[in-house]
Amino acid sequence: MLTISALKRLHISVSFDLQDAECVALQGPSGVGKTLLLRSIADLDPNEGTVKLDGTLREAMPAPAWRKRVTYLAAEPGWWLDTVEEHFSDWDEALPLVARLGLPPSCGPWPVQRLSTGERQRLGLVRALVLRSRVLLLDEPTSALDEASTAVVELLIAERISNGTSVIWSTHDNAQARRVGSRVLVMSADGGIEENRP
Repeated sequence: MLTISALKRLHISVSFDLQDAECVALQGPSGVGKTLLLRSIADLDPNEGTVKLDGTLREAMPAPAWRKRVTYLAAEPGWWLDTVEEHFSDWDEALPLVARLGLPPSCGPWPVQRLSTGERQRLGLVRALVLRSRVLLLDEPTSALDEASTAVVELLIAERISNGTSVIWSTHDNAQARRVGSRVLVMSADGGIEENRP
């Protein structure tokens, strides 16, 4: 279980629990702090408060170890090397996910500049999924995808959830929030958070 207690970053202060094998949809207007919240949980930005995974404090482990267990996927994943496959420690391990997400196995040697926004988004998801994290923090993971690709992403994440992965899924799509989340947390402009059942 992921426990967030009085997590503070700028005007945001939230507390909630994320159960094992649960997906919580995170909603709210643009600029309200959804990305800041996810990045704070992943310990990517300075913040105050307590975050625990199975009772272990985030600060009790090195940041890279925490991020392998609690993985943040940005809406626009970063790319820092020249080719797609250079971003994977084991490209062959990633290939089944690459294929499921509708990309050709031959995309490994492609230059990153060749990728469309949607291809980058799907390959960023593959990078996150191969880590087999306990918790996935998904920031608008389907914002650049068509309906068919979105459905595949939702199915892949549902499979991970059924195998015990916990997910916080930020989305502006109300229908998607109700499809993927067992709970919906709505952030307001004043930094508050309210729970709605789908």
